[in-house]
Amino acid sequence: MLRLFGPGCPIAPIAAADLAAVPEGTIWLDLLNPTEAEEKLAEAALGQNIPTREDLEQIEPSSRLYEQGGVLFLTAAVIDGIEEGHPTADPIGFILSDKLLVTVRYIDPDPFLLLAEHLYGEPETARNPLNVLVQLFDTIVDELADQYEHAGAEVEKLSSRVFERNLKRRDKETHTERRLEAILLRIGQVQRLLAEIRQSTVSISRMMVFFANCGPIERGNYRARVDSFNADLKALVDHSAFLNDNLTFLLDASLGLISLEQNAVMKVFSVFAVIFMPPTLIAGVYGMNFERMPELGWIYGYPMALGLILVSAVVPYLIARKSGWL
Repeated sequence: MLRLFGPGCPIAPIAAADLAAVPEGTIWLDLLNPTEAEEKLAEAALGQNIPTREDLEQIEPSSRLYEQGGVLFLTAAVIDGIEEGHPTADPIGFILSDKLLVTVRYIDPDPFLLLAEHLYGEPETARNPLNVLVQLFDTIVDELADQYEHAGAEVEKLSSRVFERNLKRRDKETHTERRLEAILLRIGQVQRLLAEIRQSTVSISRMMVFFANCGPIERGNYRARVDSFNADLKALVDHSAFLNDNLTFLLDASLGLISLEQNAVMKVFSVFAVIFMPPTLIAGVYGMNFERMPELGWIYGYPMALGLILVSAVVPYLIARKSGWL
């Protein structure tokens, strides 16, 4: 999909076959899942090759952040799919020349939608390609902060579930071990979310440091804004470490609760073993085949043995209840 931004550019996406060249005055050319025709159109306007998806996925800084022929090539991982429950940090390419900004992406994250709506509503705010790129970075950093807020809210919910009281009484139909298993699975999901957000943060931070040392921001007087982006990203990295520590604590707490549940089960088995040990001993004694056992000929011998078995079982049970073992 190809979209153009600038004076006189249409709002709707344009088919590359309908254009012989990029219209004069276009300042932002946005490529989403570009076709070969769309790539050629952008390359003709830039005078440079457009990075392929494989190029964008390279992890070396020299492959992601470089300047060539007066054109700045930047790549950063931007997260998408949080609302759908499948967060993914996918690389997006930002290509900046004096006359045109080209973005190459294979996902459709919210910052691009938000900025597009803003530029369509207030086209005068798109003064030049560098200005649009800075606005795009601003929107991406703001959205990243919102994503951390979302992750923080998920960690708070997990904390409430892990340490909520009277769960056995409330969830009568749910076994405790099933609940703890569900919590562990949810911790894994939130950990994946945090990992993707942190990967995006580090990638964007590395790109912003490179961008801060490039000439365009000096020409456009954007030094203060870019420095602000870097400060915000540093704070977000620190916040991600805080959330990760909290999540690790919740994981340890959940595993501890599972151990407590297992210990409680083993304690019950141990107590019942003690309760049934004296009756078993008495029954074993009177089950021996000796000729001289006076109780065998006694009329009250059988009731006495049953009484001893009952008393020897009840007394340990009462002791266990009084001691809080059961």
